[in-house]
Amino acid sequence: MLGIMRKYKQSVLIKIVFCIIVLSFVGTIFLVWGRGDEATGGDFAAKVNGTKISMDDYLKNYDRMKSLYQQIYGQAMTPDLEKQLGIRKMAINSLIDNALAVKEAKRMGIAVNKDEIANEIAKVPAFQKDGVFNFDQYTQMLKAYRMTPANFEEGQEQEMLVKKAREKVKERATVSDQDLQQAFNKQNDKVDLSFISFSPGDVRNEVKVTDQDLTTYLQGHEKEFQTPEKVSIAYALVSPSQYSSKATVTDEEAETYYRKNIDRYQGKGGILPFAEVKDRAKADAIKQKGAKEAYETVADTINKNLKGGDIKAAAASLGVKVEETPLFTAKTAPAPLADEGEVIKRAFLLKQGELGGPIETAKGIYIIKVMEKKPAAVPPLAEIKGQLTQKVTEEKARELAKKKAEEALAQLAKGTGTVKTQETGAFAYAANGVIPRIGTSPDLMEAAFNLTAAAPTPKNIFKAGDRWYAVKLKQRIELNRADFQKNKEQIRQTLLPKKQQEALDNWMKELKAKAKIQINPSILSD
Repeated sequence: MLGIMRKYKQSVLIKIVFCIIVLSFVGTIFLVWGRGDEATGGDFAAKVNGTKISMDDYLKNYDRMKSLYQQIYGQAMTPDLEKQLGIRKMAINSLIDNALAVKEAKRMGIAVNKDEIANEIAKVPAFQKDGVFNFDQYTQMLKAYRMTPANFEEGQEQEMLVKKAREKVKERATVSDQDLQQAFNKQNDKVDLSFISFSPGDVRNEVKVTDQDLTTYLQGHEKEFQTPEKVSIAYALVSPSQYSSKATVTDEEAETYYRKNIDRYQGKGGILPFAEVKDRAKADAIKQKGAKEAYETVADTINKNLKGGDIKAAAASLGVKVEETPLFTAKTAPAPLADEGEVIKRAFLLKQGELGGPIETAKGIYIIKVMEKKPAAVPPLAEIKGQLTQKVTEEKARELAKKKAEEALAQLAKGTGTVKTQETGAFAYAANGVIPRIGTSPDLMEAAFNLTAAAPTPKNIFKAGDRWYAVKLKQRIELNRADFQKNKEQIRQTLLPKKQQEALDNWMKELKAKAKIQINPSILSD
């Protein structure tokens, strides 16, 4: 399963499936939702209508989500990849959504009895041995995650409340006769459009650019023309393996590590006993111990040399060498640091002459020092006039092309003017939005099949590629009208899942709109 996901990990559909897997796994097995005011201390991840979501719950959710994505992608979870996936935002939003849904489920009068909870827990594969629920494994798993059966079962109850509430909401979803008719028409009709289009290239020669245009544009787009900030750094890299090779752990320490990381030791029949994975657990524990010692040693060394900013002395005491880079931008890192996003990020946060670190990456632990720093700056207008003129011309040409298409649509709607049109020819509905002689425009495809002889022009123009299109229905070819009644129910079943998802999305949107939600800013900060 993971192999298939890794192969297609860039697919939008697969990313949605990832999200569902992650949220289901975390929500069902490891979190106790809505602990609210039981959160200890004043620290909180979010407040939902005054109820606290503790930082501890958030961190558990975040760690599990991050770990699962790492397994799915089959690679280290770098800060850049984590940011791209939006794991922090997903982690807190799933908790907020769940808190809102639990409260709403109770308001709706939904309840879950103990037998239902027991049956649901028995279905969890992580609690089964040879396909059957095993109480010892259940308690062992909960103990490893510092949870009591009572707390877990409370969390399971809340998860089931949410599931029942979602089913209730889905039951409200309906497919109207108008929906059925439109869907049938899309499947069976063909339309032929008259159209006229304009691209920036068609009207570029009509554009005039003044010096005032250039000045105004530059004032509003200074960042586009800035030379980027540059830094050069010296850095030293410490490998944790230097420390792991000298580290030792006792059998007791290895077993403690095993219990804290028990989910790493899954077999076909469930969690493997410690005796079977003792050597592996010991090796993992040694590796972790070495990495921790390496990090602490580097941190201590940096602190000793922080005041003088002496990276060479720090590197010498650690037994590693110092490398230096030329000036580079945030997007043009030198080759040895090309995949070290966190190192580059930290380099631009430091002041010139400042020592920074430790920075832990997949390669090891870095110490860095900024040797030179050149701030971003906007060159004089004379130096960038050619580039600026091109930008302004392109923008004005886009605006003019759109304006001409809007004027053409008005003429098509009124049936006036001498607009020379082209034709698409008759075409059937295509979900991908590809229209003959126009190109890809899902919005135009939808609009085209809603046009009628009584209302032959849409309200708006449409864009496909770099061109703006004004269209008018020339002909609609209606087919198989007699088959509508025969196919109504089949069409209804096809449309229903989408309507149900829309109902769920609107339900959560309404709950959020009415709720008072406060998220700790530190969670979503970079």
